[in-house]
Amino acid sequence: MAHSLSGRQRRFPYGQEAVEQALRSSRRVPAQTAAGKLVVKRVGTAISYRFVRDAKGWLVFVSVAAPAVPVTTVRLAGAIGFDINADHLALAETDRFGNLIETQRLDLITYGKTTDQAKALMGDVVAKIATLARQAGKPVVVEQLDFSRKKAELEAVNRRKARMLSSFSYNKILSGLKAACFREGVEVITVNPAYTSVIGAVNHAQQKGISVHQGAAYAVARRGLRLSERPTVREAVVPTRNGGHVTFALPVRNRAKHVWSFWSRVRSSLKAAHVRRGDHKTAPPPLTSRDGTGLGDSGLLRRDPGARIASLTVRLTSYPTHLFKGGIFG
Repeated sequence: MAHSLSGRQRRFPYGQEAVEQALRSSRRVPAQTAAGKLVVKRVGTAISYRFVRDAKGWLVFVSVAAPAVPVTTVRLAGAIGFDINADHLALAETDRFGNLIETQRLDLITYGKTTDQAKALMGDVVAKIATLARQAGKPVVVEQLDFSRKKAELEAVNRRKARMLSSFSYNKILSGLKAACFREGVEVITVNPAYTSVIGAVNHAQQKGISVHQGAAYAVARRGLRLSERPTVREAVVPTRNGGHVTFALPVRNRAKHVWSFWSRVRSSLKAAHVRRGDHKTAPPPLTSRDGTGLGDSGLLRRDPGARIASLTVRLTSYPTHLFKGGIFG
């Protein structure tokens, strides 16, 4: 027995307004074929229907082209960098000169969740990022969709987190963020992911007092603004997940080659430093200087600004972070 169901009897949980707008746009207009025959042609927004039968009955999927939303963000205001990790997303906001304004960590733990639950969590997080970017008037900078390269980059910084990162989550987060930014009128800048994790760990984490993942997000934002990526230190001090650090001298840079060739060698040195420390399974010794000065209450080294530190080792229960006020995350 045939059974018909009008659109007024059912509503879609998402996109109902877009479907109704597409239906209203449909109209018939007179036209003429190449042979000169008069015909009536239907014009408007195309609607695609897909019918799927499961154990409970029939499902109807309706697809329409989403109307374009005018882009309201400008690159001259700065950018918001975005870095994906196994259990959270790291954000870094910059001004138009590439100076760091604020960082944030958004927890995203999908372990033990069903596929639908994981998708819902990802959707909530990327929607929040798109809204923050629209309010700040700044574009979002993301890495190109290259899971294998992203995992290789993360291997140099945190091998355990690299093993936890899944291709499913990585692809869903990136595609979801682009869709959310499209709906909010936020420009999405896509950059090459090469060495952003290494640059963030070496150039930014120690100097800015942020995590290596927030440092990677900062490196992504600066790359989106096409700013310099040359090394800013001679000796790398890279924070680790247990509150310690690994230290190694940076190789000599050959200025005749692209700066990425330098970061390629730094990545090899960083991996070797992790191996020498046994992947940080043991806590490092306390932070001391040659004159025996220890750590202050703030977790920063107390010393005479003119004093020279001969050696530096770190043992921190929590790595110092900068607290920013007045930014988009405040």
